[in-house]
Amino acid sequence: MANASGPTLTVDLDGHPLVLSAHRAAVDPALKLLLVADAHFGKDAVFRSHGIPVPIGSTSDDLARLDALIAAHEPQRLVFLGDVLHGAQSHAPEVLQALHAWRARHRKMRITIVEGNHDRHAGLPPVSLDYDVVYEPWRIGPWALCHYPQTVAGAYALAGHEHPVYRLATRIDSVRLPCFRFGNCAGVLPAFGSFTGGHVVNEGASDDAVFVVAEGSVLSVK
Repeated sequence: MANASGPTLTVDLDGHPLVLSAHRAAVDPALKLLLVADAHFGKDAVFRSHGIPVPIGSTSDDLARLDALIAAHEPQRLVFLGDVLHGAQSHAPEVLQALHAWRARHRKMRITIVEGNHDRHAGLPPVSLDYDVVYEPWRIGPWALCHYPQTVAGAYALAGHEHPVYRLATRIDSVRLPCFRFGNCAGVLPAFGSFTGGHVVNEGASDDAVFVVAEGSVLSVK
């Protein structure tokens, strides 16, 4: 199912390799495809617009992780599995300026957005960022790319939306770690955005292969 742990870990899904990154994204090395779920860019701007004094910078930090992923894997296409922006206030000037500066660094790379629920409510990014919008399930190679977790006949479905985390516990302490979860015909990626919550999947993923992200590594836990 997987190789040894490290900053990346390669799994075999229905006969197709997928590289899992500790940056909370996945790469199809054959298709040169980078998959990112639930970026929620500009969530900090949404909170500040409601008077909640959260720190500035989560969007820039997340874009820096995207830069690192692109440098490491040289994808030809980036696919967002829904929820690119968090809310209407994510269209704040500082957020859009950061996104345009990032896009200028990667102008040759194609971008596809699989529409998610936040994309409908927040509004899609400006068209000047040069991307395509598709609707789930979007088929490419062996994959059916989705926002909502689901099964798709004749393909392995990869989705987001869930923000899965796995809870590891001792008798005196516990930690919740972002995780990838894979069943026989469908899987879910962790939320890419650093300023996002998480849904504990321990019970729901009892029959799945689970890989957590911890201290710069991807680790198999079951």
